[in-house]
Amino acid sequence: QAQLVESGGGLVQAGGSLRLSCAASGRTLSRHSMGWFRQAPGKEREFVAAINWSGSSTYAADSVKGRFTISRLNTKNTMYLQMNSLKPEDTAVYYCAADFASQMDDYPPVVSGEYDYWGRGTQVTVSS
Repeated sequence: QAQLVESGGGLVQAGGSLRLSCAASGRTLSRHSMGWFRQAPGKEREFVAAINWSGSSTYAADSVKGRFTISRLNTKNTMYLQMNSLKPEDTAVYYCAADFASQMDDYPPVVSGEYDYWGRGTQVTVSS
């Protein structure tokens, strides 16, 4: 059974940086697209960023473009989200997700319903 575990969340001041990691166990990630989503209190889960199996194609939500960078290291079965210039509105639980149903896609999905494995999330809190 595949498991995704996020780490790297925490409390940071506005303008600061954090790096989230998503490590997989029980299944290799190397052929599959991955994504980051987030959910703030009282809001729906929203797309943050996605990356295809090779890392050749990435997408980021307009709200984080230029500040967040998604990457992956298939040899470590891990995906990352580098978050810079954090704002209070970035406060949320961040979830990583894997699209194990598809392999070697040219473009990663950006819709949560296309991901079939999810981590439990890591809290990111940005103070003003």
